[in-house]
Amino acid sequence: MTVVIAKEPPRQLGVLSLLEQSDAYAQSIYPAESNHMVDVSALEKPSVAFFVARHEGEVVGCCALVDAGDGSAEIKRMFVDPKARGLKIGRKLLETIESHGRGAGLSAIRLETGIYQPEAISLYRTAGYVDIGPFGAYQPDPLSLFMEKTIG
Repeated sequence: MTVVIAKEPPRQLGVLSLLEQSDAYAQSIYPAESNHMVDVSALEKPSVAFFVARHEGEVVGCCALVDAGDGSAEIKRMFVDPKARGLKIGRKLLETIESHGRGAGLSAIRLETGIYQPEAISLYRTAGYVDIGPFGAYQPDPLSLFMEKTIG
């Protein structure tokens, strides 16, 4: 029952399937204007570190850390396959990207998540993320929660 997390390319079958599940889930609970997901081509940019979690070889989770170029980075596309929930994969992905961010000399990691995702919000708060206002290109949205953790 080993979970392995490694930097991998996002454009591969298991990951694309996971991203489709993530899209469908978000579209089922939020209107289009409140969905801030990036497509796979955005995840292939040099400023993005993309991590894949595998359980017994199968893709079960993913997340990206997008370098903002100002000493901070943003978590994007964090998603765990519902079949693999309970294995602490979200926490392990978060620890991995925070470690990567520290190694890259980043001072803070930010994120946007939806208010109807209590498990995600709890994960981030437990890990030390605090509420902040909209950042980057985000506009205020009553369905969005913006968070940040100082890591450097």
